[in-house]
Amino acid sequence: MRYCLNPDCPEPKNSSPVQVCQACGSRLLLHGRYQALKALAKGGFGATFIGVDLKSPNQLICVIKQLRPATTSLEFLKMARDLFDREARTLQKIGSHSQIPMLLDYFESEGRFYLVQEYIRGWTIQQEIRRVGSFTEHAVKQFLVEILPVLQYVHDQHVIHRDIKPANIIRREADKKLVLIDFGAVKTQVSQTAIMNSSENTALTAYAIGTPGYAPPEQMAMRPVYSSDIYALGICCIYLLLGKPPKDWDYNAITGDMLWKEQLRISAAFLQILEKMTEVRVSDRYKSAQEVLRVVQLEPYMDSLSQGLTTQPHKTIVSQTFAPRQSKASEARTHVQTPQNTHIQKSQKPLEVAIQAKPTTLPPKNPIKWSLSTLIAAYEAGNKDFAEQQLSGLNLQGANLSKASFYRANLTKVNLQKANLSQVNFGGASLNFANLKEANLTRAYFSFADLEGADLRGADLRGVYFNNANLRGANLSGANLSGAKISHEQLALAKTNWATTLPHGKRGIW
Repeated sequence: MRYCLNPDCPEPKNSSPVQVCQACGSRLLLHGRYQALKALAKGGFGATFIGVDLKSPNQLICVIKQLRPATTSLEFLKMARDLFDREARTLQKIGSHSQIPMLLDYFESEGRFYLVQEYIRGWTIQQEIRRVGSFTEHAVKQFLVEILPVLQYVHDQHVIHRDIKPANIIRREADKKLVLIDFGAVKTQVSQTAIMNSSENTALTAYAIGTPGYAPPEQMAMRPVYSSDIYALGICCIYLLLGKPPKDWDYNAITGDMLWKEQLRISAAFLQILEKMTEVRVSDRYKSAQEVLRVVQLEPYMDSLSQGLTTQPHKTIVSQTFAPRQSKASEARTHVQTPQNTHIQKSQKPLEVAIQAKPTTLPPKNPIKWSLSTLIAAYEAGNKDFAEQQLSGLNLQGANLSKASFYRANLTKVNLQKANLSQVNFGGASLNFANLKEANLTRAYFSFADLEGADLRGADLRGVYFNNANLRGANLSGANLSGAKISHEQLALAKTNWATTLPHGKRGIW
């Protein structure tokens, strides 16, 4: 099948051998190399087709986007051309990213503009919802973890997408990764001053662009900011949870507020995240995709973190009853009260407090020489915060350290075989060649941790967060990774065997 690109053609479908449209006489080969095969979509600004590049070595399948204004109005035509030209320049500016379609060509032919892009074989998130129904809370969090780094990359190029919605996010068939498409509505003229000063990041754009229901008020008022995309992404999450678009949500007839919160059955912490993503006031909203990602990844640990932060003012993370003997001078330096830093205002929400708080650390002049007995004594006395501590080589075999925090701690070659480490925070920690055989690590947090050469044979890793962790040479033989957040690339760097339970629940070698 060959498809005619003439907007006025009465019968655009043609049999394969012909070079000229049998209905209108238009040439079917575009720009001397591209052949349209099938129409995908039509809109007010143009049409999209699946095509083939006949001059490419493997006759590459591509997407052909044609500027096709619905009216001959000069003002409307100028707007459409501006948007089309902006999309091409933006795709060139963004460059090569594995989760953004590559721009292959851009040209004008017979008074019409064409943009040729890489074809992403897969299905949109909108199609996925229609096929399988609404997502679980867990699935929506995974969706955010996958798409937020892509959005941060776009924003790092000083680009605002302005049309984030389920129909513009494709799950690629080949690797199931999410791909962000359709940059036709982008805002790129963001000044350096606006980037540095969020209050000035409201430069006017020529047109109010966006999909009603997903676009926030400031965007419809032609003042988009980076967090406008975060608002739209938050609406996407609610759509995934409810299984229906914003136009079908209930609303308050007096205030106009959407009543989506009453319909969701999700954790209070995740509800708080969605509320902040979709705040109407820009100043109350998350400012960056990276900030949202950090909060989403820490959300499973908010209960334990907030509990630890709402205790009495904290003097030091080591009590005299189990601290190694020190000189009076060093003891004085260690016993420093900081009630100003640990005081929590009643108006603050636990999640916000936990995210803002920094891990408690010891004075650098007096590092504690931890042993099995002192660490266990500290833990049993109620102290679960061992952030940034030097614990390399310790023998903690069989220890119960559930819900403790070893954030950015040095645990090189530590022995934690058969230890209970459920829901422990190992974020950014060094665990090179650590012994974690048969350990209970359910829902542990390893984001940005270094696990190179670590022994995790037979470990219970169900629901573990391995986002951005280094697993090169880590031994996962016989480990249970059901529901773990781990990428294909990470698994490829680690060792697995027939007894390894992979994230999808089946056993086998990766």
